[in-house]
Amino acid sequence: MEEKRSIPQASQRLSMSPKTLANWVGAARRGELATLGSRQTLLRESERELAQLRRELAEIKRERDILKKAAAYVAKASLPGMR
Repeated sequence: MEEKRSIPQASQRLSMSPKTLANWVGAARRGELATLGSRQTLLRESERELAQLRRELAEIKRERDILKKAAAYVAKASLPGMR
């Protein structure tokens, strides 16, 4: 049984924003309700990938710094008169 309510009335009853409910109703009328929010999923995936790439970059920078220090140590130790 469907009750006819205005969007503001229904949103108040559902304790949600009238704008959000209006967006959902509009998407349902256009047949787009199933795809609503799929763009946000793509953003979340992109954000996860970006975070992973940042972690990898930080690790590679640490490895690079260690190798620089090791190379400097070996170069200094190989100079004549340093033994």
